[in-house]
Order: sequence, then C-alpha cells, then structure tokens
Amino acid sequence: MTTGRTSIPTGRPFTVADLEAMPDDGNRYELIDGMLIVIPAPGWSHQEMALSLAVELRGACPRELRVLVAPFAVQTAFDSEVQPDVIVARYTDLTARNLPAAPVLAVEVLSHSTALHDRNTKKAHYQRIGVASYWLLDPAEPGALTAFELDGAGAYREVGHVVGDEEFRAERPFPVTIVPARLLDGLRP
Repeated sequence: MTTGRTSIPTGRPFTVADLEAMPDDGNRYELIDGMLIVIPAPGWSHQEMALSLAVELRGACPRELRVLVAPFAVQTAFDSEVQPDVIVARYTDLTARNLPAAPVLAVEVLSHSTALHDRNTKKAHYQRIGVASYWLLDPAEPGALTAFELDGAGAYREVGHVVGDEEFRAERPFPVTIVPARLLDGLRP
C-alpha cells in the first residue's frame, strides 16, 4: 500500500529501515519487535515534566553518563527502535545517530495515548533489553513517579512510588532526589 511519499510494508513486520522512511508528520514512530507504534506529539504537561526531570538528572549526572531527551533513538535490533522521553546512557555507548545499547535509565511520561504501551509493551521491551532502571512519570496533578529496577533474575521490581511533594531518592543510575510536583512547577505562573 502506498500513502503519499511512503510505501507502508504489508505482510511482514516493520524494520528500522521502514521506520526511517516514515513521513515527518508530527508523530513519533517507534518499533518493538517489528510492531509499529505511533505516538502523537506530547502536550505541555508531558513536555514540562520530561524537560524538568532531564535538568534535575543532568545536574546530578556523573561524567561517564549522559542525559538525553526525545527524540533520540535507542536502536538495539533491526526491528526495534524506541525513543524514551528521557534516557541516561553511558557516554561510551552513544553514537552521533543513536544509542545502539540499552540505556542505564529509560523514562516515559504517561499520556492518554501512550500509557498502555508505556506500562506494558515498553516496560517489557526495556526489561528484555536490560535497561537497569525504568521510571514512569504521571503529569496529572499533583504528579507521580514510579520506579522499577531489574532484579537478579532480570525482571523489574517496583522500588519506589511517590506522589506530589513526596521525595524519591534514587541510588541508580546515580544518587538523585526527585519530587514529582516540582517537575510540574513550570505549568504555574
């Protein structure tokens, strides 16, 4: 099937090459095991929370790690490319084009259109590729953060859930304290 400039593959899983041919239409496209996920442009509260978290993480980040924000591809297979809202990656793993290895932290900010994927499909994908820490941020007032870490068996276990003015004191990937409500301060005058 052809739609405008792009030929959409049928009868087979999508590949990263197909993803690179997708139109620049304001959506983000991701792939997990050949399944295409279309992500609409995020809203203000989503962007505010992601950017504020990135600033907090960057201020505490050791030199051997880097903090990046979407869109930046984590491409670990020919049929899988995701763009977490915020990532922390080893400096030595990064290329100018993408991150071809698991980040040490992946963060997704929930929205109505992505929450199901973020809580399930992406969480399972991040667990499978070995992302040591996975955080979910909820921008609905008063804000919330749920943190997961890989255990010795390679499965995620919840290590923290805070709401509003409660503090989450992370030890991984490095020590930092996050208060969800403060990540939304930019929404107020």
